[in-house]
Amino acid sequence: MNAKAIRRDWAGRVIDGRFTLLEWLGGTERSGVFATELPGLPAQKAAIKLIEADADSEARLADWAVAANLPYPHLMRLLATGRCELDGVPLLYAVSEYAGELLSEILPERALTPDETREMLGPVIDTLAWLHGKGFVHGHLKPSNILVVDDELKLSADSICRAGAAGAELAAEGIYSAPETAAGTLTPASDVWSLGVTLVETLTQRLPVWDGSAEREPASPAILPQPFAGIARSCLQPDPEMRCTLEQIKGWLAPAEAETVALAGNAAVASPKRQAPENKARDGMPVAAMIGLVVVVVGAAGLLYMRPHGTGASLQTESQQQGPVASGQEKPVAGKPAGTQAPEQAAAADSAPVQEPLPTVAAPEAVERTPETDGAQTTTATAGAVSKRVMPEILPAAQGSIQGKVNVRIRVTVDAAGNVSNAAFESQGRSRYFARAAQDAAWQWKFRSAQPGGQAVVRVWVLEFEFTRAGTEVTPFMVR
Repeated sequence: MNAKAIRRDWAGRVIDGRFTLLEWLGGTERSGVFATELPGLPAQKAAIKLIEADADSEARLADWAVAANLPYPHLMRLLATGRCELDGVPLLYAVSEYAGELLSEILPERALTPDETREMLGPVIDTLAWLHGKGFVHGHLKPSNILVVDDELKLSADSICRAGAAGAELAAEGIYSAPETAAGTLTPASDVWSLGVTLVETLTQRLPVWDGSAEREPASPAILPQPFAGIARSCLQPDPEMRCTLEQIKGWLAPAEAETVALAGNAAVASPKRQAPENKARDGMPVAAMIGLVVVVVGAAGLLYMRPHGTGASLQTESQQQGPVASGQEKPVAGKPAGTQAPEQAAAADSAPVQEPLPTVAAPEAVERTPETDGAQTTTATAGAVSKRVMPEILPAAQGSIQGKVNVRIRVTVDAAGNVSNAAFESQGRSRYFARAAQDAAWQWKFRSAQPGGQAVVRVWVLEFEFTRAGTEVTPFMVR
């Protein structure tokens, strides 16, 4: 490909007798993009991409024809495609919607905040998942291809191709392209790699550093906040079979799950087909200072759009969805805090600090324990004794990463029927993951009805959870 084939001084020329090249919008070694207008009145602004024709032109035109008919709201619409020639240079062109903003235009000025990044990723992941489900890959995911059209976030469509297509051409994109594209084919896992690179750049304004080794993952600028650090690390596995899936990423980003997902340290990502290798913590550098960005929610759709501060620039996405409920786990009932993480998801170890209080229902004022039950395990022979004990579901990777002990105290209110009607923290300990697991387990305990004088009464118990590498122990105390 002649890097000088596409020239910015072509502004003013007409393509295919229909599209006037207005202003130069940018380009790469293989392509150039101009603003143009669609024929007709009133004039409608569009963008036209020019690439030099080559031996693969017919396949490229066929891919564009398919992409033009993919009806997904977060994909750029291709409005016209074809062949042309300028100054003796044979070209292909693709006309698409005009983007008012690109993520690549925001990042040189500031990184996105974690909340903005989470919002931006929603439609990106949904769009990739939709394409993969239809047998396609995006093949070219990076910040310049995450755009905003009429206040709606969209992905470019001119690189979409069938899964399994040759990927050697995209290897020229550097670290954005998965290592297997150089000599192999494009697969959904290739898009996952590109997503990981884009995620790191979005949060830090820096690209991961990678020497091209098939055995070593890229080094991401740290400190990346969780869950993004773990997600990026799992996306950027050189072996495509070891990368996480889009479904896993979406679950880790769900609001109720986000605080419990940490893949750093010894916790690993697991899926039925893929297992990420043990991750090692890296020394970090501070994330670049960031200017505030206003996130605007538009109606029930919850779409995020990029508008610069003062000129309207931001990134807005679809509302996030809750992660799946773990297999075998009771769904939260009304009034109970949600957020139990699925067994296959990686968890923060005891070293993960509690960054903000977990949501709880206000507990009753502290009451001294009754002497006869203080420090003793209750039995079914005791009034109000435990009739059902539920132990927290803890991932082996999280359990094995504990240094010392993690203690969590849950105060539960037990109704006359022996069911837990409230479970509030007396002490959360130092890990949100273990605190959440303890609270979810506490909601499922059941007690025998205490009936002094033949009348059922409400009781208050404290459940003390102690997590160690060897296992988990729970000691219940009746306080009144």
